[in-house]
Formats: sequence, C-alpha cells, structure tokens
Amino acid sequence: MLETGAILGLTGTTVTSLMFVWAMYSQYVPRHLQVYVEKYSFKMIGWISSKVRIKFTEYTEDGGLKRSENYDAIRNYLSTNSAARAQRLKANESRNSKSLVLSMDDHEEVEDEFEGVKVKWYSNMKVTQTQSNYGRSSSDERRFFTLTFHRRHRGMIIATYLDHVLSEGKAIGLRNRERKLYTNNSSQEWYPWRSGKWSNVPFHHPATFETLAMDPEKKEKIKKDLIKFSNGKDYYKKVGKPWKRGYLLFGPPGTGKSTMISAIANFLDYDVYDLELTTVKDNSELKKLLLDTKGKSIIVIEDIDCSLVLTGQRKTKKEEDEEDEEGKKKKEDENKEKKEAEKQSKVTLSGLLNSIDGLWSACSDEKIIIFTTNYVDKLDPALIRRGRMDNHIEMSYCRFKAFKVLAKNYLDIDSHELYGEIERLLGETDMSPADVAETLMPKSDEEDADVCVKRLVETLEEEKVKARKLAEEEEKKKAEKEEKRKKKKKEEEEEKKKKEEEEEKKKKTEEEGKKKRTEEEEKKEKENKVSGSEKNGDVSHENGIN
Repeated sequence: MLETGAILGLTGTTVTSLMFVWAMYSQYVPRHLQVYVEKYSFKMIGWISSKVRIKFTEYTEDGGLKRSENYDAIRNYLSTNSAARAQRLKANESRNSKSLVLSMDDHEEVEDEFEGVKVKWYSNMKVTQTQSNYGRSSSDERRFFTLTFHRRHRGMIIATYLDHVLSEGKAIGLRNRERKLYTNNSSQEWYPWRSGKWSNVPFHHPATFETLAMDPEKKEKIKKDLIKFSNGKDYYKKVGKPWKRGYLLFGPPGTGKSTMISAIANFLDYDVYDLELTTVKDNSELKKLLLDTKGKSIIVIEDIDCSLVLTGQRKTKKEEDEEDEEGKKKKEDENKEKKEAEKQSKVTLSGLLNSIDGLWSACSDEKIIIFTTNYVDKLDPALIRRGRMDNHIEMSYCRFKAFKVLAKNYLDIDSHELYGEIERLLGETDMSPADVAETLMPKSDEEDADVCVKRLVETLEEEKVKARKLAEEEEKKKAEKEEKRKKKKKEEEEEKKKKEEEEEKKKKTEEEGKKKRTEEEEKKEKENKVSGSEKNGDVSHENGIN
C-alpha cells in the first residue's frame, strides 16, 4: 500500500503533466481543430451520459453588449439557494438593486428541487483572449449558468420548471430593485453607449399617503382604486382594455399634486418617468420614448396646460371686447414667448392622444399616466375624457381634516385648544397645504407646538384680511372695468350716431345737389326747346315771305 507522501507525489506529477499537455494543446493546436475536438468530445460524453445540460449566457448573442434578462432572473432565483448552500459566494453591488445580492461564485454549484425532481446549477466563467489592431491582447470574461438534470425529466423541466425559475427570479428582481426617477433626453443623445432615451436617478421621495395632507376618506378611496388597478391584470384582459390607468390631478399651486405622485409611487413601488414634452421633437419621437418605458411605472406630464399649445381654445369675441387693452397686450406677449419656447417641438394633440390611449398604448402593461394642471378649464375635453384620464382628483385648499394630518406630521399633536378657531378660519380662508405646512414648521429649537399653532392662527387671520382687501380691490377693478366698458360702449354709440348723422346729412346734401342739377338740366332743356321753337318760327316766317 502506497504511503501518503507517495500518493501526493504521484498526484502532483499527474496534475503537472496534464497541465503541461493542456498548455501545449492550447498553444500549438490550431483553433479550428480545437473546435472539432471539443465538438466530438461533447458528442462522446452525450452518448455515455444520461444528463441534459442547458446553458444560459450573461449577455445576448446579438453583439454581446446587452445583458440577458434571463441570466439576471436566474441569478436572483438562485440567490436564496446560494446564500444557504453554496460554499463560495459573490456579493453583487448592483446599481439597480437596493440591497446586496449574494450569488454563486465562479465555478460553484448548488442543488435545487422542484416537484420532487433534483437539478443542479453550475456558475461558470470563460476567459477569451482577443488581439486588437494595434497588436495588444486583451481578455474578455464571459459568465454563464448551466442547468443539469436527468434526461427523463426533460419535458417537465422545459415546460414547467424554467418558467417557474424565470418568473420567480423576475419577481425577486422587482422586489429588490432600486426605484428610479427618469427624465427624457434630447434625441441627439439617443446612443447605446450614452444615456439613451432616458436619464435616471434613484427615487427616494419620503411622501406617503399617511403624510399626505388630504381628507382621509378621499385618500382611502384613492388607495382602493390603486390596489384594484395593480391587481387587475386578468380583469383588464377580460374587458379588452390595455392594463393602464389615467389620473388627472388639478388644483391651485401648492396643493400637493407632486406630493400625491410621490405617494402613489411609494404605495405601489413603481418607477416614475417625468416626461418633458417641450424637448420632444415630434409625434414619432414621443412614441419611441413611451415604448422605451417599463412596466410598473408612472408616466407624469406636469402642468400639461403649459407644456405645449394642445388645446386650440380661443376667447369668444365678446370676451375679447370686454378685455382691456393692457390685458390683451400681456396675453399676446405671453403667447409669443410660449410659442418661441415650443417652436422646436411638433408634438400635436392627436399625437399625444394616440400615444397614451391609441394602438400604441397596448404595447406595454401596468402603467399609470398622470397629468397635472392648475387650470383644468384650459385643457381640451378630448384630452381628459374618461378612458384617458379615468380618475379626476381635485387637490384643493387646506381644510381642517388636512390640517390635522399636517399638525400630526410637523408637531406630533392630535388636538389643541385653538383647533376650533383654526377650523373656523380654514373654512373662511383659502390657504394651500404648502403654506400651512411652512407656517406649522418650527423655525428654531425654542419653538414648541403652542407657538406654531398660534402663528398659524395669526397667519390665517392676516390671510383673511388680505383676501377681503383683495376681493374689494377686485370688485373695484371689476366695477371700473364695467364703467370703462359702458363708457366705451356709449362713446362707440355716440360715434356711431354721429357717423349716421353725417352720412344722413351727406346723403341729403347729395340728394339736394342732385335735385338742383336735375332742375337746372330741366330748365336748360326747356330753354333749349323755347329757343328751338322761336328759331323754327323765324324760319317759317322767312319761308312765307319768300
């Protein structure tokens, strides 16, 4: 029996010899011959082996630059098994993941069981040497997973197990992903090696429905609608509609429209695409941008009434007449500036409607489209009809129930002796939640809840006085405008009357002149006749004498 030292020596010699043979084979055997050797070696192994192997590469075959979604899904699926069973692990700190992902290290294997069938997954890595045009050599690492199972389970593995692995892996990836806030790039930057159609940053907005200043009943209704949508894949398919939903958020500035969007994104765990229409060149570019968005996302167009001239609405002649000259000039200047800013964009209302609600809207699922506006009356009815903007949500001024949410958030109080006074003042004064929140926020460590609540009461009283004065000024301006309009109308009527009198006088003068000319012509004609008669009488007299 060989001693341990002899066995180790023999093993070392054998390994050294094999490494030498492999080095000579790799260096001196031409590559095309190596391909044939490997091809027939695999065939021989297949004849004597009962195992089936499926290979999943890290990058797709079309150029090798795009990462395979299936590879990522398998890695996510195996991460649970890897952490529990593998001996060697690799920590992947991915930009798209909010947590550390543990996966098998290279050349490691784990075992998995599905419906009583055991399979093995191998993590492999292959290094290839490439020669550049400048004579420099570089190495390229290509990783892949290999699934091994007995050939008698081929049908079940291909039909059931692989679908299970990919769907579970994608679900794990969605749960672990770091949510993003996207903004669209100019079409001049649409290159694969650059940022592409969209740029993104991590989305970490802290807003939730619990911190949103709104009537609790209204918030609960919105949450139920969102839950119904997110679980409605089969329902939307049943009724024959694309799996999307539109929300129109309208109300004065500072009423929480952007905060509502963040709360929806956090509630559903969706990404957010902030679409800036003024940088989109035309309708075709808009379609390409929307096709490049992913599912489980919110597409936002803020201030839709200001993004582009989409409504085509015009003032009536009566409204134009009532508008003073100064207001007209101001409006013309604003329209001129708006058109100058948008002259590069050719996106039309029809193009926008087709992109969000036409045939192109069915190309991807599970999306929410949100429009925001301060002036809902300015929007074209076709843009906000039900079916496009399914849920119209008014973001109003702060009322008492919304104030209680803000007081809990900023001051951590549920009641105060001034709550009754605040409820009365909020019912009489229009103040946005943003202004109320700023007033409630402590400005120093010395300020407590009492100071902040009293400051709010004082601010509300001041705002009430300002609102009353503003209303009086508006009423005064309205009265002056009405008086000016009446005066202008009176002047126009007098001018019209004067003009009519002048026309009448002119007409009368013309008629008198015409009559005078007629009389003169008649007199002249009569004189001519008399003169002719006398002349004829003289001629007759002369003829008689002769």
